[in-house]
Amino acid sequence: MSPKKQNDLLTTNNHNSVDALLKRYDRLLEMTSDLVSTLELSTLLQMIVDAAKELTDSQAAALLLYNSQRNQLYFEAATVPLRSDDTLIAIPPENSVAGWIFTHREPLLVDDAPEDSRFFREVDLIISDRSKSILGVPLRTKDKTIGVIEAVNKLEGTFTEQDKHVLEALAAQAAIAIENTRLFKQSDIVAEMVHELRTPLSALSAAVHLLQRPELKDEQRSKIRQTLFNEVQRLNELTTNFLELSRLESGRVRFEREPVLLEGLVRECIEIMRLQADSVGVNLETDIDRTLSPLMGDRNQLKRLLLNLITNAIKYNQKEGWVRISLQRQDEDALLMVADNGKGIPAKSIPNLFNRFYRVPDQEGLISGTGLGLAIAKRIVLNHGGTIEVDSKVGKGTTFKVILPFGLSEDSALH
Repeated sequence: MSPKKQNDLLTTNNHNSVDALLKRYDRLLEMTSDLVSTLELSTLLQMIVDAAKELTDSQAAALLLYNSQRNQLYFEAATVPLRSDDTLIAIPPENSVAGWIFTHREPLLVDDAPEDSRFFREVDLIISDRSKSILGVPLRTKDKTIGVIEAVNKLEGTFTEQDKHVLEALAAQAAIAIENTRLFKQSDIVAEMVHELRTPLSALSAAVHLLQRPELKDEQRSKIRQTLFNEVQRLNELTTNFLELSRLESGRVRFEREPVLLEGLVRECIEIMRLQADSVGVNLETDIDRTLSPLMGDRNQLKRLLLNLITNAIKYNQKEGWVRISLQRQDEDALLMVADNGKGIPAKSIPNLFNRFYRVPDQEGLISGTGLGLAIAKRIVLNHGGTIEVDSKVGKGTTFKVILPFGLSEDSALH
């Protein structure tokens, strides 16, 4: 080939390379504008890894966020399902590729991951396809590093400097979007919590003030002391439930996966609630398919789900009422229903029933509660891959219907 032809070919290749890079940056601009369109963290993280995979032309991509309390990086999103016995997969900041990127706050390209001393070898026990090459960049805000984005296995050829620059540009926008979403969610939840705390705190303040009055009679003092006790109990329940819900929503709760015999769990919960039911004249009934196989799930969390639903059914019932817990098979799932013949729920309240701190207006003040029990129940169901629905008629009763898959998916997954 003549020198002129070689020069022309080189010029053409350079132009093609520049055009390809400009197209990637145009696509990046489209994607980053989409990132600010959502304030739902899980949705945002999934959008980021999908963008990382496309922009780097890789087999898969994943995103890890740092948990300062546990000093661990956790896989929060990936372009293929994560397969693990835990809800989140932890990676140590030391002796791992992601940890090196996070600690050094620098991008890293590893062409032969299994041979690299920083590769966290336990990861390949979790993923279905072995990692060959990894391109990772830190998620950095103005004053800290919050996590890492990794692209795994270039589809054609090897990762390039262009791949690195594009992934860094995505990471810069992604970090801002993640922090904004966290701040929005935090301020929203804190505002809700502060609002809910005002009522019991006001009652406590008034009660303490009244107790200081010397002219109060003993009977009045006794009533005020009972008010103090009730409000302290309410505060304790409120803060406990709030912290539990926050942990469930953030993914910081470790879910154990073990065979759970739902029949035994239902009977255990009924015995726990029997005294409360008897005290208000509510009869507890069961309709259980005893041939059901065990369900893979977290027994403690499923127990909390059941207790929340049975507690509500008793609390909002009527004297001489009944609560029926049924457990049946529905195709490949377990169907759990908790029904009662109590007060029922107005149709306008049902869409808000699983929202944090929501309480049915015409029952608020008549029956104590935090408005968090059903929000917790829904989160537990979602974390088990199930669904929860409610059907209710005022004056007739309410039925909560929970569908839970018996087993876990064995689909292939990324580390």
